[in-house]
Amino acid sequence: MAGENAAKKVVVIGGGFAGLNTAKKLAQKSKDLDITILDRHNYHLFQPLLYQVAMAGLSPGEIAVPIRTVLAKYKNVRSILAEAKTIDLQKRQVVTDFGPVDYDYLVMACGAQHSYFGHEEWEPFAPGLKTLEQATEVRRRVLLAFEMAERESDPQKMRELLTFVIVGGGPTGVELAGALGEITRYTLSRDFRHIDPARTRVILIEAGGRILPSFDPELSQRATRDLENLGVTIWTNTRVTEIVPDGVTLGNEKIRSATVLWAAGVKPSPLNAALGVPLDRAGRVIIGPDLSIPGHPEVFVIGDQACFMQDGKPLPGLAPVAMQQGRAAARAILADVKGQARSQFKYTDKGQMATIGRSKAVAESGKLRFGGTMAWLAWLLVHIYYLVGFKNRMIVLIQWFWAYATFRRGAQLIVNKEWRSFETPPMMNQEEPVSGTGPKFAQPQPTAASTATFPSGKPIPAQ
Repeated sequence: MAGENAAKKVVVIGGGFAGLNTAKKLAQKSKDLDITILDRHNYHLFQPLLYQVAMAGLSPGEIAVPIRTVLAKYKNVRSILAEAKTIDLQKRQVVTDFGPVDYDYLVMACGAQHSYFGHEEWEPFAPGLKTLEQATEVRRRVLLAFEMAERESDPQKMRELLTFVIVGGGPTGVELAGALGEITRYTLSRDFRHIDPARTRVILIEAGGRILPSFDPELSQRATRDLENLGVTIWTNTRVTEIVPDGVTLGNEKIRSATVLWAAGVKPSPLNAALGVPLDRAGRVIIGPDLSIPGHPEVFVIGDQACFMQDGKPLPGLAPVAMQQGRAAARAILADVKGQARSQFKYTDKGQMATIGRSKAVAESGKLRFGGTMAWLAWLLVHIYYLVGFKNRMIVLIQWFWAYATFRRGAQLIVNKEWRSFETPPMMNQEEPVSGTGPKFAQPQPTAASTATFPSGKPIPAQ
């Protein structure tokens, strides 16, 4: 700090719902703050619609927008592409992959990632759905399963290719299962000639007693009926004990499947463990009434990283919680700058929604609970409203209208990670330069993508 009148430095880690709302609120209310937002990606992702990318309904660019674009009009906000490695609370520094960043106030909004409950070795066979990379990989596996089934002559192998297993009966799992049910019923018969939709199975596995456990039991039952009408088989009170390349094991029973998707659990950012503050059983930081951590009122932890108790239970990891906490953290910082007392955070519950399929959804807000077409329309309007950017809102609205009218999906692209057209030559002698002049560089080794295989063990055909 150059002096007492120097601008306070506010560092926000994470450009998700929580971090973006913090930065925008601060920039709108004060021009005297020096605000820096750090994120490993250069875009803000609308995670509630990730399943639409995974199921080929939308393209990645339609649910993501560059962070710089969102914050471009705020001159005192700087966006940096960086990964936070650790936090030095004593020095008030965020240690990143390019060096330390000083702060006077720190807002940690790093979100969460999938948890395999100690079985991280399952991830290659059952990708989760938290990032755009994961969504496009899910899309690749699902579409590739259909393509390989189209050319398969062995009925048993075709059945394995057309069996999709989803682990986890929360909103993400239900939405994935509903979308897959629609694809198998409406898309297959139109786009493929050899596949028999009757051979396709979508199995949703839930360890608890019912799907959508956070919803009212009646809505959970309604969602169950809607999924079953789409041909989805639901197994409750069932735990996965093993996931291998050719399927999943459930106790003594095994389901042979070429495509397994994971939607069962989440865990917070590993940065939490480095803070040295109390954590809950899930690894989330236990925060105070003003969203700050014990002993460090200048550090706020919000969103999926945080455990905030209200009415005797922790708030869920939902987008509305993250957005409200982001604005509350900004208000606390602004109060400090003005020399005022901070107010306590209180979450206003606006309810929750989950879509099952075409004209089918469930929603609850307070004592109001409803499903069917009205819930589906409400789900559409809410998600369009919260999308960042007018352009994205219009494109998504048009895409949804087109898909509803035609039963078709507009992003049915199988995109592999390998981009090179030629095989990499053997490692060159390091004593000889690659070109006639200049420094000596060794050629890169072939990547795993060049020899990738489908989950069933079959090689992925060259694109």
